[in-house]
Amino acid sequence: SLDNLAELYRVQRRYTEAEPLYLQALALRQRLLSDEHPDVATSLNNLAFLYQSQGRYSEAELLYLQALAIAEHTLGTDHPNTKTIRENLEDLRSQMHNQSEDDQ
Repeated sequence: SLDNLAELYRVQRRYTEAEPLYLQALALRQRLLSDEHPDVATSLNNLAFLYQSQGRYSEAELLYLQALAIAEHTLGTDHPNTKTIRENLEDLRSQMHNQSEDDQ
């Protein structure tokens, strides 16, 4: 799948190759499923994780928030996928906080 190949590229730090695949997977899921489908939340989470890996924290945060809203609405707050997205968002915010402290 597109997500699997994108993940492989992300792990290999081949970010410029991973991003279009994540974007393509997201667009396909939105078109075929709906904007509120749990798989769309997964795609948003994956793209956010890529952006986080690149230090694109503001972009990542927006995507995590979108993913979390979809997951909470469709899966509930205690679902493992929802918890993963929430943990990723918390990790990002911790990185952002540490980065702002380093900048001071």
